[in-house]
Amino acid sequence: MRDAQALGPEARARAGDHATLKLWLRMLACTTQIEDEVRRRLRAKYGVSLARFDYLAQLYRHGGLKMRELSRFLMVTGGNVTGLTDELEREGLVQRASSQTDRRAWIVTLTPQGRKAFEAMAKQHEEWIVELFDGVAPTVVQKLYAHLGELRVHLVQSKEGAVE
Repeated sequence: MRDAQALGPEARARAGDHATLKLWLRMLACTTQIEDEVRRRLRAKYGVSLARFDYLAQLYRHGGLKMRELSRFLMVTGGNVTGLTDELEREGLVQRASSQTDRRAWIVTLTPQGRKAFEAMAKQHEEWIVELFDGVAPTVVQKLYAHLGELRVHLVQSKEGAVE
């Protein structure tokens, strides 16, 4: 029973299940396991939640973003973004400025302190991901990347061709 719990969603797969269902459960289990470990390490080393890390990553990647855009990129409610922004602003990691093109909107950017803090976390995050995949042969990583890319293209094309 303990082995089944360690496997998570993958333990639900049965020998007779369709191969794609078993693949989906394995992908979900791997993603969840990696995400849980990264979440644990971010909290332990930096006292930061994965949500905060993702928030800072979006600002780092895009520069300044409207709160509405942040909400869309993070796939969370506007209220969640406002709460995170308030906290990160108090900590000196982000700053808000009114939009010059839309008086109702706020543009959020990283402060120099926020940029420096995120860069340190991002470097560590990359090292953790490399470490977590360390036991997988580079050729396997390349093949998985290519095959999952094919799946992404298929899913995008399927969505575009779907009639709603």
